Amino acid sequence: QVQLVESGGGLVQAGGSLRLSCEASGRIGTYAMGWFRQAPGKEREFVASISRSGGNTDYADSLNGRFTISRDNAKNTVYLQMNSLKPEDTADYYCAARPGGPARNNYNYWGRGTQVTVSS
Repeated sequence: QVQLVESGGGLVQAGGSLRLSCEASGRIGTYAMGWFRQAPGKEREFVASISRSGGNTDYADSLNGRFTISRDNAKNTVYLQMNSLKPEDTADYYCAARPGGPARNNYNYWGRGTQVTVSS
């Protein structure tokens, strides 16, 4: 079992950048990792995923290349670099882990989230 703790959220102006971090209590080398977000009044949605080695990534189509997921297995940490932020990116962002390959759903372990607010 792995415990996940997100950090790096905050308030940023539109067009700005943030880097979220997700630190795991255990070794994450055997887990695919993902980022999800949930805006107020909306369902949680997939943002990005990364394979165990970091060689394969997947992103929600709506991001249009603005976000980058990466991982450092030696530090048991996953990152989400968010650039050109828009007000519609405002949400709680969650890190998740699943055994095996990356996916857009069916994650076993979840963090508690970090809040991102983008002002216009």
